[in-house]
Amino acid sequence: MSKTALIFLMIAILSGGLLAAPDQAQWLTAAAKIALAFSSIALAIALLIGKRVKFDPVLR
Repeated sequence: MSKTALIFLMIAILSGGLLAAPDQAQWLTAAAKIALAFSSIALAIALLIGKRVKFDPVLR
């Protein structure tokens, strides 16, 4: 797993934990939902990009 994917995974876990905030902090849960959606999409993209296979065309 790349460093970028690991960072987005930590952000997703942290913002998922913030969803358990009390009902009085509605702005916090809304921000956590937005951060969770963004970091989840970015995590999926980072994982796809990190799985590129490097091909060496020189055959010996």
